[in-house]
Amino acid sequence: MKKILLLSAIFCYSFISGQIKSPQPSPTATITQKVGVSDISVEYSRPGAKGREIFGGLVSYGKMWRTGANKATKITFNENCVFGGAKVKKGSYSLFTIPGEKEWRVVLNKNTELWGVGEYDEENQVCSIVAKAINTKDFTESFTIDFGTFQSFSAIMSLKWANTKIDIKIESLEAKKLEKQYLELLTKGPSANDYYNGAKFFADNTSEYEMALEWINTAIKKRPDAFWMQFHKARILKKMGNNKESISVAEGVIELAREKKDDYGYIKRSEDLIKSIKSK
Repeated sequence: MKKILLLSAIFCYSFISGQIKSPQPSPTATITQKVGVSDISVEYSRPGAKGREIFGGLVSYGKMWRTGANKATKITFNENCVFGGAKVKKGSYSLFTIPGEKEWRVVLNKNTELWGVGEYDEENQVCSIVAKAINTKDFTESFTIDFGTFQSFSAIMSLKWANTKIDIKIESLEAKKLEKQYLELLTKGPSANDYYNGAKFFADNTSEYEMALEWINTAIKKRPDAFWMQFHKARILKKMGNNKESISVAEGVIELAREKKDDYGYIKRSEDLIKSIKSK
């Protein structure tokens, strides 16, 4: 009789346990982000700090970490890209890190089925980069991967936990293709819009501000009434640190735009640009 009762209790416990979904101690998460024309997705687990010392404690310095919990973090690129300065072909990779007090090593590996670091094989490693360890004022309770600092063809992927984070710049190689196309285009009798679009591209995606300024000036010479072109000249001047001239050009944009039937929001954008410079 006792055996029957015991077996019944075990059966009931197993049945109930199978019906109740308990919360995971390290829940899984997926983040998908478009960078330029490329799609990037990251699948990872999010362990919590729970009052523990994280880096230099739970996660040792100088030792490889699966960068999360459970199965290794997986990152997928649908286009070739530049990951922290290293060219990476499109595909899926496991992401591992070696945390340090001042800098981390970040590696991508072809094997996406790894669980922990026990079977890590360097022969499958596709890149290894270094990222600065940044101390943060805000405490991140659960390990977090997110994206920010967006430009037309790049973004920053941040890994955060406790009071530490690292930033990795990811760039779409499409930017390089467009750069080449613009340079070729501008040798074939380009229009004002060609110069204008090229100037915006180089100002937003490269540090070739002198070239961007030269091209926007050529565009404006061809279309002196195009106040939107003048606005982007003001933006380029601001990027170059020429704040006084940037304000002057932005004020000219406001005057030009007021004469038109529709300013398409450029008066407000110019006013905001001026405020952003004067507030510094």
